[in-house]
Amino acid sequence: MSGHSKWSTIKRKKGATDAKRGKIFTKLAKEIIVAARLGGGDINMNPRLRAAVADARTENMPKDNIERAIKKGTGELEGQSYEEVIYEGYGTGGVAVLVESVTDNKNRTVSDIRYIFSKNGGNMGENGCVAWLFDKKGLITVDKKAVNEEKLMDIALEAGAEDVREQEEEYEVVTPASDFEAVKKALNDQKVPYLAAEITMLPKTTVQIEDEKQAQQVLRLMEALEDYDDVQHAYANFDIPDAILEAIG
Repeated sequence: MSGHSKWSTIKRKKGATDAKRGKIFTKLAKEIIVAARLGGGDINMNPRLRAAVADARTENMPKDNIERAIKKGTGELEGQSYEEVIYEGYGTGGVAVLVESVTDNKNRTVSDIRYIFSKNGGNMGENGCVAWLFDKKGLITVDKKAVNEEKLMDIALEAGAEDVREQEEEYEVVTPASDFEAVKKALNDQKVPYLAAEITMLPKTTVQIEDEKQAQQVLRLMEALEDYDDVQHAYANFDIPDAILEAIG
């Protein structure tokens, strides 16, 4: 299983994805603001904004908050000026880590992220050091109990998916980023429920972590990065065997 898939599953089972409601809303609002600034405030004409608003609605973000964030992005309301910054580095065992951030103070953010890396057994690298190890893809996770594989493949591949991968308890539908919305709509139209759906960065290769102590360090690094206010997403290419994950809880 890919590092991203492992990390997503771990977060979902632990409920570790920004457990505090306010933090979820803050990160969602930042994404909406940036998406609206870059592509305009019409969700029908701005796929990134449409996805951001859909995520916000999934998390029950109030409609007023969503509309206010869009208006801040388009300049109709005053707000902080955010910019996107990508940081790259390595975790314990040579695990590649890619960090997407939205910040109003790059000096603060780079200093804080460098500290998070060093505190958790990793180190920041130069721009481009690990980005080439990841591809931007759509990823839709479906519980095996929800649909049989043949039906899922027929629906997904017909709608533009690249692959349907079988995992222990789930199917992973991988799509080009450009076809993500079409595949998700096809699953919705056929009433196929999914556990998660997102545009993400999937690793091309993975690093196997067989040592419990190293596994704990890698997971602590990922948790610390995603818990940091300026980080929107953190991706890694680790592969930790299920037996070790169970051993370390």
